Amino acid sequence: MAVRRLWFPLLLGLVGVAILCALGLWQLDRMGQKEALLDRIEARIGAAPVPLPAAPDPATEQYLPVTVTGALRGGEAPVLTSLQGEGTGYRVVAALDTGERRLLVDLGFAPEADKDRARLAEDVTVTGNLLWPNDVDSWTPAPDLARNLWFARDLPAMAEALGTEPLLVVARRIEGADLGTIPVAVDMAGIPNNHYEYAITWFGLAMVWVVMSLVLIQRVRRGTA
Repeated sequence: MAVRRLWFPLLLGLVGVAILCALGLWQLDRMGQKEALLDRIEARIGAAPVPLPAAPDPATEQYLPVTVTGALRGGEAPVLTSLQGEGTGYRVVAALDTGERRLLVDLGFAPEADKDRARLAEDVTVTGNLLWPNDVDSWTPAPDLARNLWFARDLPAMAEALGTEPLLVVARRIEGADLGTIPVAVDMAGIPNNHYEYAITWFGLAMVWVVMSLVLIQRVRRGTA
């Protein structure tokens, strides 16, 4: 009778540990896949720049390095932000007119005092990466258009406000004009890889399950469960 009473806690322990370990192994597999993806993205970010494609596809050309040349004539959408070592300021998203197209360029960080500085240039070359940022969520405040103050890089809204394509080039290098901005290039910082931590969590829970199962089995053997 006592042996039969042990089957349930033993089975519960084995099944629970098996499920938790399987989840941990799955996260390790996901970690390997994510690392391979990050390696590909890093290689693409640092590749040689190409001319701007005629119709860039967000699904295949995210992070594509490009070079564009055009004129800056004052249309901007400053995004409130901060930069380590520089404090609070704005990420300056401006309209660039190439003569054939009008698109958005992220010129980088400007201090608070330079929010309304005139960043004008008739012949400026921006080398950077195409980016369709995922900055907007349900908590993001709507832009204050009266003060020209933005809280995220919302491409559709910015394109409508500045009369451009919903297309953004994030500057890595700016040539032809001193615009007083610090380029904040696209990098890997915004692409998390937390699968190792998730795996450790699942394996840790498996160990806890083992201990709890052993305690339960001991209680059943002693007839106190």
